[in-house]
Amino acid sequence: MSIDIANESGVEVDEASLAGLARHVLDEMGVHPLAELSVLLVDEAAMTELHVRWMSEEGPTDVLAFPMDELRPPQPGGTPPESGSAESGGQPALLGDVVICPQVAAAQARRAGHGTQDEIDLLCTHGILHLLGYDHADPAEHAAMFGLQDRLLAAWRAGRREDGGDKPRTGPDAGPAAPG
Repeated sequence: MSIDIANESGVEVDEASLAGLARHVLDEMGVHPLAELSVLLVDEAAMTELHVRWMSEEGPTDVLAFPMDELRPPQPGGTPPESGSAESGGQPALLGDVVICPQVAAAQARRAGHGTQDEIDLLCTHGILHLLGYDHADPAEHAAMFGLQDRLLAAWRAGRREDGGDKPRTGPDAGPAAPG
């Protein structure tokens, strides 16, 4: 799996952890192991420009997803397509780009009472699910997408604790983990 993380935001972000989370989400969703994903972290000015250009909405937003290849992930509770199966096409896919604004994430994290990295993890997961075709336009879609998002994040955090990889966060962004 090719996961490219580019941090152009001017904010320090744990890029290795973010790449690990992205890999976890893609693995759990049964995405082809040769799929490509790009995660771009940008500042508020760049995010505002993207938000206006692509969504016709003013101001910066937290996350945008720009899908490239159309993928059909398994439905919640279903089994992922096997590599090389007719459903997956047997081909690696260029998933697309997830664009995150850490400055907006930091403000949201403060309001939610958890750390900025926890919020960035949530936004990355959310963006990947959008790339895979999930949406939250109606109540049923919202429940399905956010339930899946919560399960993926909880599994990621549990795995990190088991591996000893969940180091306590300190500083102004420290706080309890997001509810999972």
